[in-house]
Amino acid sequence: MLMRLLEILSGDRLPRPTKGKMRIHCLENVDKALQFLREQRVHLENLGSHDVVDGNPRLTLGLIWTIILRFQIQDITIEEVDNQETKSAKDALLLWCQMKTAGYPNVNVRNFTTSWRDGLAFNALIHKHRPDLIQYDRLSRSNAIYSLNYVFTVANHALLYFIKSQWFVLLYFP
Repeated sequence: MLMRLLEILSGDRLPRPTKGKMRIHCLENVDKALQFLREQRVHLENLGSHDVVDGNPRLTLGLIWTIILRFQIQDITIEEVDNQETKSAKDALLLWCQMKTAGYPNVNVRNFTTSWRDGLAFNALIHKHRPDLIQYDRLSRSNAIYSLNYVFTVANHALLYFIKSQWFVLLYFP
């Protein structure tokens, strides 16, 4: 199944899967899929075929996310009408964050690392869409721990039902 998914997403042919339902056959097929991903220069740290076959949820979810990033998000480009410039999905997401947080005091989103460390950008994003959830005017750049704890607590309470129903239930395979 994983090999077929990779064929569909990549448009490439993978080696023929090993027939059979024994564990060794499953391991061989997942090995072929992982080898294909390595050939595509997909970084697969700490992941072996046994992790997927044994149903390790954290590593399997990580593999799924990596596949999504490589074959879906990485190749998306957005054209700007004015100057016909194209942007990667990452650059487009950064631009979206910049537009949504523009005008918020002490928020200057320039990247996906240091721009988020004081918590104000996270708070500004939620406040922009749900001002009833965040009291942005009470936040201070000098108290990053408070700002981060505040926004993650709000997000956790506001998104808890969605996360439980959409992620954990659907991705847990007993």
